[in-house]
Amino acid sequence: MHVTHLSLADFRSYARVEVPLGPGVTVFVGANGQGKTNLVEAVGYLATLGSHRVSSDAPLVRMGAERAVVRAAVTNGERSQLIELELNPGRANRARINRSSQVRPRDVLGVVRSVLFAPEDLALVKGDPGERRRFLDELVTARSPRMGGVRSDYDRVLKQRNTLLKSAAMARRHGGRSMDMSTLDVWDQHLASVAAEVLAQRLDLIAVLQPLTDKAYGDVAPGGGPVTLEYRSSLGEGVLPGRSREELYAQTTAALAAARKQEIERGVTLVGPHRDDLLLGLRGMPAKGYASHGESWSYALALRLASYELLRAEGSEPVLVLDDVFAELDARRRERLAELVAPAEQVLVTAAVDDDVPEVLKGARYAVAAGEVERL
Repeated sequence: MHVTHLSLADFRSYARVEVPLGPGVTVFVGANGQGKTNLVEAVGYLATLGSHRVSSDAPLVRMGAERAVVRAAVTNGERSQLIELELNPGRANRARINRSSQVRPRDVLGVVRSVLFAPEDLALVKGDPGERRRFLDELVTARSPRMGGVRSDYDRVLKQRNTLLKSAAMARRHGGRSMDMSTLDVWDQHLASVAAEVLAQRLDLIAVLQPLTDKAYGDVAPGGGPVTLEYRSSLGEGVLPGRSREELYAQTTAALAAARKQEIERGVTLVGPHRDDLLLGLRGMPAKGYASHGESWSYALALRLASYELLRAEGSEPVLVLDDVFAELDARRRERLAELVAPAEQVLVTAAVDDDVPEVLKGARYAVAAGEVERL
């Protein structure tokens, strides 16, 4: 799989830009703040419906514009598709595939698959659990695009349930009538049903990702492992790979029942996939807090390399994006990473300094300055 053309309108710093692309390596070189990351961010958005830099769409729309458009031509084997996303902050986004307007944005998921390496990846190891949950869910959706809808369903049900819990908490604090708990029972069933699907997919992912991550860490930092991935569930013990959806549903409903009193007191859902974490182990110790800066970087790189190998093994090869990564690495890790990713079908690289990019990745070159992209 590779992107053959990228077109942006009112996206980030670009009023309009057209960038022809091809298989192999493409490097965007430019000083910080000139717009090179905006280009690869757009590719990542097409793959995940989200940005690796911000949590909402509003910052992606150019100042003064009402909407932004990201369009790309994509080739996968002998099949070519044109996909387009229109970003409308405060309103529903729109999507088109091959100029058909009868699609939802989430229908675009799976047309482009990408694995993105960025300085923000250090948060996978050092950051809060939300970073690792997002990593898992984006990779789950890349493997199975229908999970984008499941994630949306979970967020919707969770929001409704939290609204009910908040109302119950307010009523209790102010001595009002108690809420009809049968309503909450219904939302418990909805939440448990969707949560079981999310959990099953996450657990299956971790089972196959673990050996790939351990191998990738050894490739990036020879002799530095082993590494382990362990799912920590808010449901308690027993949430392990291999559990059926029926078992996970039962565990979730039991945990919700046990936590109900505390949830009503606090007005928020305390158990479920939105409260879980992925524990990263290194040589038998938690990587967070124990790994050095270099080891943390190696771990983050290993997670991305493992993601790439998994997606490649299960379908079309994803686009690899390396956003300002080489400046963060020492010379040994820089060369090792470059050697590992160079054989990919398409590699998009951004760098402030051309010399930071290892020789093995010297491919097509674009200079990016003041919103202009020029082929060198």
